[in-house]
Amino acid sequence: MAGRFVRASKYPDAAPTGHVFGKSTRKESCYDNLHISRNAWDTNLVKVNPEYLAVNWEASGGGAFAVIPLNEKGRLPEQIPLFRGHTAPVLDTDWNPFDDRLIASGSDDGKVFIWRVPQGFTLYSDGDEPTDVAPISKLTGHSRKVGQVLFNPAAENILASASGDYTIKLWDVASGQSHLTLKHGDIVQSLSWSANGSMLATTSRDKKLRIWDVRQERAAHEVPGHTGAKNSRVVWMGEHNRLATTGFSKMSDRQMALWDVGNPVAPLGGFNVLDSISGVCMPFWDDGTQCLYLAGKGDGNIRYFEYENDKFEFLSEYKSGEPQRGIAFVPRRGINVHENEIMRAYKTVNDSYIEPISFTVPRRAEVFQSDIYPPAIGAKPAVSASEWLSGKDGIPSKIDLESVYDGNAPVEVPADYKPPKAAPAPAATKPAAPVKNEPEPTPVTRVAPPSMSEQKGSISAMASKFQDDDVEDDDDDETSSFEEIAQPVQRPSAAATKAEPKPPSPIKPTRVEPPKPTPVSQATPRSIPPPSASPTSASNPEAGSLSGASIKSSLQQITSLLEAQTKTINAQSEKIGHLTQEVDMLKMRVGSGTQDQSERIRQLELELEAARS
Repeated sequence: MAGRFVRASKYPDAAPTGHVFGKSTRKESCYDNLHISRNAWDTNLVKVNPEYLAVNWEASGGGAFAVIPLNEKGRLPEQIPLFRGHTAPVLDTDWNPFDDRLIASGSDDGKVFIWRVPQGFTLYSDGDEPTDVAPISKLTGHSRKVGQVLFNPAAENILASASGDYTIKLWDVASGQSHLTLKHGDIVQSLSWSANGSMLATTSRDKKLRIWDVRQERAAHEVPGHTGAKNSRVVWMGEHNRLATTGFSKMSDRQMALWDVGNPVAPLGGFNVLDSISGVCMPFWDDGTQCLYLAGKGDGNIRYFEYENDKFEFLSEYKSGEPQRGIAFVPRRGINVHENEIMRAYKTVNDSYIEPISFTVPRRAEVFQSDIYPPAIGAKPAVSASEWLSGKDGIPSKIDLESVYDGNAPVEVPADYKPPKAAPAPAATKPAAPVKNEPEPTPVTRVAPPSMSEQKGSISAMASKFQDDDVEDDDDDETSSFEEIAQPVQRPSAAATKAEPKPPSPIKPTRVEPPKPTPVSQATPRSIPPPSASPTSASNPEAGSLSGASIKSSLQQITSLLEAQTKTINAQSEKIGHLTQEVDMLKMRVGSGTQDQSERIRQLELELEAARS
């Protein structure tokens, strides 16, 4: 499209319109035969970590949720073990970021339960009836339903729970005590922690955005948010001092906004309209690639934006005809770095199965892509629960994803580690063969091939060197790649000149030595020296390595040499054809003629035999 402007992206090897591509999964690799909860409460229904997938379950006799090991794909058994204990539907779950087997749940019964996945947990059992899992801890204190639960991303065992009693309680999961309470004026719709776990952002039904200093139990900022009547969501953008929100306008248009945490009077750049679809937009932030993902509830699309210079630049959109009611994104330590995967989502489909969606950067290089894989948050907390309650903060240590790529145990790096900036890895190519007698191979620089006019001139010049001259150099026999063939004495004959030549028969040289890159310019006196390198530099054994231009010239010279030798062979074949014709003509004319003529025929036959050998 003429005049189209393509913004520069941090994904240089990707296509200019998309950069990141979402790819669906085949049905056999999905999780089928599920009974996903049909409760109308606005949560994501699913949560995932690198080992397990938690799904709010449509269960009778009280609330329950299911835990599915990620490696147990396909159609699940009719009866599976459930995590039972609540007396009303489970509304939300959340995995402990530092313990992949610990999970919290909030329910319509007003309670928060803590669960531990049994060691070696599987959905397939030999018994008739699967054994359900019971909670290991029950946190009571809310007077109404608990709609959201969210673990602190930096402190160990600190959990936030939002309730219909207009409060958020902060729990020490290990002790089962609630030490802090944040009071709202209406039902909390969403909440998100800062990266160091010291602050909390919330949206509520009163259409206000609040930023909390949680240990002071007060709102540091309280500003008007999206004005629409439907739910709004907030997500803290990792280690940035920024928030992203989604919501609706008074005209029910879907919006997104960017906020400065230090001065959230109004969104940066205002409220941006997305579309007029009625479903809530579920936002997810990826701190590794600096991308914001927006998944629509009730439609099958997932938009993703790149954050740069306090703006969201649209990258692309994953489109699907299968709408999702719930979705979850796996932590970065759980993505597949061998497939250039930068994010993976798990979306619900028809309340019956869950489909993984892999977001990848399309590159052909088969090496670790350090520019799209900065260190990721690991599984070790920055502070303990008691340290956090006493006022201590910190960013959890990170892991180097290159160690995961190599198949080793994750290597920890400091939280503030910044990998050195490196140029993006090129497409995988075969390395240049090392030059003999050199300690290290010299990388070959790619250059543009010669034009057609240059090739014709080079070939004709090289061919002229191989024409049969009357005077030969003294060292011809030692340096020529082919043995010299004696030139037969050919007498002019009118019949021979008028006769049409026969097709030349293929002739194999008696001795062919494959040309070598290094000695070409000095071993064959007929060859043309490379234009960009002097003969002295090409033949100097003390030279460290050949430059890219010298290697290119040598390759061109070898090609021209082979082409010229092929022409010489063809010319000799034509001469043999002429000799054969002359012999046949003389035999026809002479028949049983004189002895001199017979001797002439035998002489030509000998010359012909010598030429063929």
